[in-house]
Amino acid sequence: MRLEPYIAFRYLKSKHKNRFINLVTLFSIGGIFVGVAAIIVVISIMNGMESEIRGRILDTTAHITVFSFKPDNIGDWHELISKIEDFPNVLGASPFIQAKGAIAGPKSSDGVLIRGIDTTYEKHSSEIMDKVYWGEFKLETPDTGLPTIVLGRYLAAEINAQPNDTVSLFILRNSSSSITSHKPIVKKFVVGGIFETGMYDYDDILCYIPLSIAQKLFGMKNNITGIQVKTDDFYKARSISKKLENAIGFPYYCVSWSETNKNLFSWMTLEKWGMFLVLALIIAVAAFNIISTLMMVVMEKTVDIGILKAMGAMNSAVVKIFLIQGIIVGAIGTALGAIIGGTIVWIQQTYHIISLPPEIYSISSLPMQIRFWDIFAIISLSTVLSILSAIYPAWRAAKLKPVDAIRYV
Repeated sequence: MRLEPYIAFRYLKSKHKNRFINLVTLFSIGGIFVGVAAIIVVISIMNGMESEIRGRILDTTAHITVFSFKPDNIGDWHELISKIEDFPNVLGASPFIQAKGAIAGPKSSDGVLIRGIDTTYEKHSSEIMDKVYWGEFKLETPDTGLPTIVLGRYLAAEINAQPNDTVSLFILRNSSSSITSHKPIVKKFVVGGIFETGMYDYDDILCYIPLSIAQKLFGMKNNITGIQVKTDDFYKARSISKKLENAIGFPYYCVSWSETNKNLFSWMTLEKWGMFLVLALIIAVAAFNIISTLMMVVMEKTVDIGILKAMGAMNSAVVKIFLIQGIIVGAIGTALGAIIGGTIVWIQQTYHIISLPPEIYSISSLPMQIRFWDIFAIISLSTVLSILSAIYPAWRAAKLKPVDAIRYV
């Protein structure tokens, strides 16, 4: 072993005359350990929640949505869907109509976002048909009788509707160019099922009806509002949407899921890094303890440093001794924090120790997710702070003059 690491280890293991130095060293390791473990656990929770929310959004909405600049929306959509489905990285596409209205149930009424879909296409572009809470996700358009409607869980609860109940949709259609000439239309439906995505904003306002019925209700003939597109990698949806937009050309434009929910995910990212910086202060405090520890060691080992320099040790060698000592303290705390933090996350992922009320959050346990680059950033921050905290004491030790250091031997 080289001289500098050997002496650094000796100083670390030796019993100091002042026991307070040993105590401060333990506090330094403990502070870094707690800080690293806390950041790993908290960031993993935020990753898990972000992943859970993103998954629920993508179960209900498309990776990419295609719209038209034309006021009459999209006309020849069969041909356009075929072209989109042939595009690289696209797994499926489906037409939809979306508009606002009102709904009346057995006991009350509420505002509603109406979405007309074709289930033949829909199953290839979203997971909404698998999110059945009660009944069946079937949108039938019988020749006789009433068409079916599927309601969000909280919307159904608000209007007190159950499968096989009859509900009424109220729609205002503009029958002429006059602003006061909106013709109210009422259409009765039979509730076929109730879905739950886990996103309150969707389950409280969204309902699905057959595409052909929506076209008649809104007077759209064979037109649609837009086309949902599912890709093979939702992380690349933004770049794929730009390429797809260039491929299908004007008057169509594409919007990715990240752009549609930009405010939500920007806020989540800001909150994540805010928590990272706040918890990083624990490591920063521990780093100050490292400075205190090394400064006291320098004071205690002043004679030893003077003897080393009198024997020909260079200033750089003295600097390395105390830098290594600071790095060792930081490395021990970081390693312990990473191990304990990772173990806590693994236990939660495997055994679901921390439970949540499913009737509120729609999940039974606290989600956690470890990401490599987050762990890398946490370990790097802890290591850098440990190195920086050792620089000043090492510099002060190197500045000691041999004559002054051994004067009182």
